Amino acid sequence: FKVNKLLNHKVPDENQVSIFGFKTKFGGGKTTGFGLIYDDLASLKRYEPNYRKTRMGFGKPQLPARKSVKERRNRNKKLRGKAKGKQVAKKK
Repeated sequence: FKVNKLLNHKVPDENQVSIFGFKTKFGGGKTTGFGLIYDDLASLKRYEPNYRKTRMGFGKPQLPARKSVKERRNRNKKLRGKAKGKQVAKKK
């Protein structure tokens, strides 16, 4: 929605816009935020921080934490057969 409003300002491509830091006013009706419009996709990939590139789908996705991988492996050691594939993460 917010990108569409920026696109009305003669931005050629939706992928050249980076928006972040939005805050809503109490009661609604007004939202403020920050946006960067890049000349081309190459400059966006060069200057944007990795976490924002990942949010936009350009960066590498974050791998699961090492501790969670080890915990899952140790829980799997207690299971047999097809149950290992069906294991789901339990909520604390």
